Amino acid sequence: MRRTITGFSNPTVKSLRALRDKKHRRREGKFLAEGLRLLTDARESGRLPEMLVMADERDDHPLLSALIDDVEAAGGEIVETAPDILSKITGKDNPQAVIGVFEEFDTALAQIDRSAAPIWLVAQALRDPGNLGTMLRTGDAVGAGGLILIDDCADPFSAEAVRASMGAVFTQRIAQAPWDAFIAWLRTGEQAQLVAASLRDAVPYRGAAYRAPCFILVGNESRGLPEEYEASCDLRVTMPMRGRADSLNAAVAAAVLSYEVLATLES
Repeated sequence: MRRTITGFSNPTVKSLRALRDKKHRRREGKFLAEGLRLLTDARESGRLPEMLVMADERDDHPLLSALIDDVEAAGGEIVETAPDILSKITGKDNPQAVIGVFEEFDTALAQIDRSAAPIWLVAQALRDPGNLGTMLRTGDAVGAGGLILIDDCADPFSAEAVRASMGAVFTQRIAQAPWDAFIAWLRTGEQAQLVAASLRDAVPYRGAAYRAPCFILVGNESRGLPEEYEASCDLRVTMPMRGRADSLNAAVAAAVLSYEVLATLES
């Protein structure tokens, strides 16, 4: 179905604008992804938006035409509107010419198949959506299975996290759970290794005894991991700090460690 929206007070505009708010996203079970590149990544990953909102003044592009055809074939809705109304929806002065509305994914631990990939990323109390999106992007780059969010983390379906993931929100599995549920799940069934960057009884991260499936755990940006969480890890590793800084950014640490684990598992 196709339709045109011309007014700022249209109920659809108000509903889409509200998806910038976490509570509304949770209530509706939907989130926004902005830009042709992100939406093409979603399409190529087998995920289509239920609604496609486009600027009525836009350049033709074969990828956009393919996206429109697939959304229509799947029974989705195509909406055309003015650029200033798109700006109201996204809250940006210069929004992309196309926005997709997606259903939020199942984030239950039960849908994670730990044997599906040799590496998984785990973040505890990660508060920065940019870091969260970056970890998803890193997971995609190293062939990880996905990202498991422990305790109170930033919303993986916020516009900031989705944008920072550069499309990896559509290629990586995402799960959310409290620590007790996660550690009980991890220790049940197929054996898995939990690894954390730490200063407590740690070995150098280069050449450590990593094994698959390896779950790489990073903590909160300012507080790091609670001591009892680190104590539950099978392996704690340390990275050399040659300058004045005493730690790496959480997402950067996850990336450095992920590539070391990848190199070890592939050797």
